[in-house]
Amino acid sequence: METKVLMVCLGNICRSPLAEGILQSKVDPKKVFVDSAGTGGYHIGNAPDPRSIAVARKYGLNIENQRCRQFQKSDFKKFDVIYAMDRSNLNNILNLADTQEEAEKVKLLLTEVELPVIEVPDPYWDDNGFDKVFHLIDKACTSIAKKL
Repeated sequence: METKVLMVCLGNICRSPLAEGILQSKVDPKKVFVDSAGTGGYHIGNAPDPRSIAVARKYGLNIENQRCRQFQKSDFKKFDVIYAMDRSNLNNILNLADTQEEAEKVKLLLTEVELPVIEVPDPYWDDNGFDKVFHLIDKACTSIAKKL
């Protein structure tokens, strides 16, 4: 049976596309389906931020064909686990949950690894933050992939 994982940030252009691409590179696509979304609808249909595309490419990943979409209540039914990049997005997702079962699917991504931080910072306003964000997400995705 295929496990379905959803990565979520605010706009679905910086962090969650990276998380989608990184986790996809670490799992068997026949066993694990990975997608991403944003809690905000600011960039629906757009490609990821060029800086996310560039940092992914720097580490051998191609995420340029991804398209941004907004998180939907139906995602609770479609996905087995939903990873939020930070507390704000975690709370936005949890506010849409109708049941305890739906709420229990939602976790902070960095709780999967022992790091001094539990939130993936938004690199949108910091060009130099994309490398840091890539490595934080990569550590979490390595841990997730071992469990799947």
